[in-house]
Amino acid sequence: MTIRDATEEDLPAIVAIYNAAIPGRMATADTQPVSLESRLPWFREHDPGRRPLWVAVDDRSLAGWLSFQSFYGRPAYHATAEVSVYVSQSHRRRGIGGTLLGQAITESPRLELKTLLGFIYGHNEPSLRLFHRFGFERWGSLPRVAELDGVERDLLILGLRMRA
Repeated sequence: MTIRDATEEDLPAIVAIYNAAIPGRMATADTQPVSLESRLPWFREHDPGRRPLWVAVDDRSLAGWLSFQSFYGRPAYHATAEVSVYVSQSHRRRGIGGTLLGQAITESPRLELKTLLGFIYGHNEPSLRLFHRFGFERWGSLPRVAELDGVERDLLILGLRMRA
């Protein structure tokens, strides 16, 4: 498996992986599939030198992706980023999410990041285990802020400070 910066040619596979996660109601607040066109501005916001979007490629297919998003969009938070990890259904339980998250932690100093955040639903046990395994701690809880199919869901804030 290789991890590399995403290219625009990867966007259809990135969107397909994301859309496949929507029906499970575990990983995203979107309730309907997103279009390729709607994700193009999001894709173009990523800068390989500051807020990259990486893809994991396994056997020539795109197996997963990780994105860094600026937190809160204000200059004082320049050293903080939210990370999102998505793995295709056919590649789950193969360590791809862990490989991506591990690289995010390793590369954070190069990206001038001191804090990584994860916003994860309280019922998403696989993602919570993954982030905890890499040292993320629960920093906050937003009780019942999301409603998915009539069920109110908690959003947990997980954080990791980089060691100096």
